[in-house]
Formats: sequence, structure tokens, C-alpha cells
Amino acid sequence: MQVGLTQYILAIIALDSVKHQVAGGAPIFIVDNEEEQQRLALYLSRLLKAMAHDLENGMIIIVKQ
Repeated sequence: MQVGLTQYILAIIALDSVKHQVAGGAPIFIVDNEEEQQRLALYLSRLLKAMAHDLENGMIIIVKQ
């Protein structure tokens, strides 16, 4: 039986207003508004073949599943 990571965070996209709440080992992208946040999440999820999850607190995470 092989054991390994199957899900992990590839990126965090945070609004400028909540950047003080973000820390971690994944790349963090700080954006000025929600429109830019949504667009970047869409592009990154397509490029990385991953899912974007809106945490509804000013942050979106891109997760490889």
C-alpha cells in the first residue's frame, strides 16, 4: 500500500484587506479587488489543473486534488 499526499494547497489568493491573516508555505498572491481575485483564481486553477475554493473571508485557495 502506497501512502502519500493526495490533496495540497498550491496557492492562496487574498484581498489586500486581509493580507495580514495569511501565512504559510504556499505562494500567496495579494490582489486589490474581488474581480482581480476571481480572474487570477480562474487562470491559476486552469494552468495548474486544480480546484479553486472560495473561503468567503477574502481568500481563495487553489487545491490539487
